This record gives sequence, structure tokens and C-alpha cells, in this order.
Amino acid sequence: ADEDKNKIGPSLHGVIGRTAGTHPDFKYSDAMIAAGKSGVKWDEPTLTTYLHDPKAMVKGTKMTFPGLKTDADVANVIAYLKQFSP
Repeated sequence: ADEDKNKIGPSLHGVIGRTAGTHPDFKYSDAMIAAGKSGVKWDEPTLTTYLHDPKAMVKGTKMTFPGLKTDADVANVIAYLKQFSP
């Protein structure tokens, strides 16, 4: 997240507050693009839900990660991402 470069997934630099499916130069799934168009923004509550179970929140996402199991792990990831967001 400390660099604004896409890799396997889109860059997470500045993800807090970003509309889902909108980082430039990344090929998102149709489902993630639709989520963004429907108003999904990556704020703390939305990220919490997504990080627990990405496929349940955005059905059809290309993300293969099954999700984090504990609230503490989710909170730690969000705290980390906040360091690189406005």
C-alpha cells in the first residue's frame, strides 16, 4: 500500500474513501465495477464487511482471498491502510 502501483490486485494506496472498482489501469471484474457504480466506497464499515468475506459482499469478484477470520485482523489491516490514505 505504500506505493501507488497495481500488482496482482489494484493499488491499495489511498483506498480509504475510494469508490470501488475505480483505480486506474486495473482490470476489475464486472461485479466490482458494478459495486462502485452502485455507490460502494471503501470506508471502514464497508472494508470491514469486505475483508471478512469478499465474495459475499461483491458476488462475482475476482478476488480469490477467502477473507479474514477475526475482527482484530480486520482492524489491523484497516489501520495499516489508513496510513496510506488521505
